[in-house]
Amino acid sequence: MAETIALVALGPRAKSRGELFAHLKRRGIAEEVANAVLYRLQEQGHINDEEFARAWSQSRQRSKKLSKRVIATQLRSKGVPAEIIELVTSEIHPDDEYALALELATRKHRPIAHLDSEVIRRRVHGALSRRGFSMSVISAVMREIGI
Repeated sequence: MAETIALVALGPRAKSRGELFAHLKRRGIAEEVANAVLYRLQEQGHINDEEFARAWSQSRQRSKKLSKRVIATQLRSKGVPAEIIELVTSEIHPDDEYALALELATRKHRPIAHLDSEVIRRRVHGALSRRGFSMSVISAVMREIGI
């Protein structure tokens, strides 16, 4: 029964071992049974936290333009081990993160270019801040697009 619950949970999207463990616990599965089932699923290749974290990171960078700091926070909340988070986020090159921030800032700036410069600065800065970019990246990007 526990294995079926876990496999059904994996249907819509890949999940981390931590997410599946929490799901099984919520469904009333004993801890030792949940661990045994998750170990078996891991051995069969249904669960791989490193692949999950890498796919999550790439997806969030591509679709949401998130910084590695926000991606690390999201992975932590999904129960991914710290060493895997460190490994995956270390693969995000600072130039790639800068390019993401620049792309986002340019996309946000275009429709509001007619507004007052202070409003533009505040909105673009806010968009970059909410996605977790550092002040140094935000400043450099805003200088580059002329804000």
